[in-house]
Amino acid sequence: MTTYGTIPAELPPSSSFVSKAREQIRSGLGIRREWKEMAKTESISLPTNLNEALQRFRINAAYFRVNYVIVVLFLLFVSLLWHPVSLIVFIIMMAAWLFLYFLRDDPVSIEGFVIDDRIVMMGLLIVTVGMLMLTDVTGNIIVGLTVGSAAVIGHGMLRITNDLFLEDEEEAIPPPTSVSVRFVEESTPMPLKNAASASYSLS
Repeated sequence: MTTYGTIPAELPPSSSFVSKAREQIRSGLGIRREWKEMAKTESISLPTNLNEALQRFRINAAYFRVNYVIVVLFLLFVSLLWHPVSLIVFIIMMAAWLFLYFLRDDPVSIEGFVIDDRIVMMGLLIVTVGMLMLTDVTGNIIVGLTVGSAAVIGHGMLRITNDLFLEDEEEAIPPPTSVSVRFVEESTPMPLKNAASASYSLS
């Protein structure tokens, strides 16, 4: 007896590839923060001094890192709209960004040495700018990077950080003093009484 309308148990390779790519894009874009959280108007205020501004920028740069990269790349893309050759190079470099930064599952490693995300980001940015400069659009690149950097720095210094919580402690960039404080806290304290008695016994 012949049956019709049966559904194959396994999806064809093309369908599984599309599903896997969709999941990677969704998970890759999920590492960015919500744009409404980034543009929360009640969290914008002027810093009282330079130290507070630098501390805000340090925390915001770690928390909104992916968002900042997207903003800079978008402004760089807008500055190249009337240069088709440069746009082709930019699209090729965006494939490298997606593969090495936005959509990768595991950290980038060379011969077992894991490369930090910030180093990967800066390396990709330098290569992208260098490749675009070969297409004689130096002025457009300077304008795009200047506007993007100004937007990132301005937001990083004006956005208060009281409501931000880093899930990974390694994402934060600790100030130099916190390293020594952490080392002192983790070291085994020596009781003052024992230290004093030891000094007297030696005398």
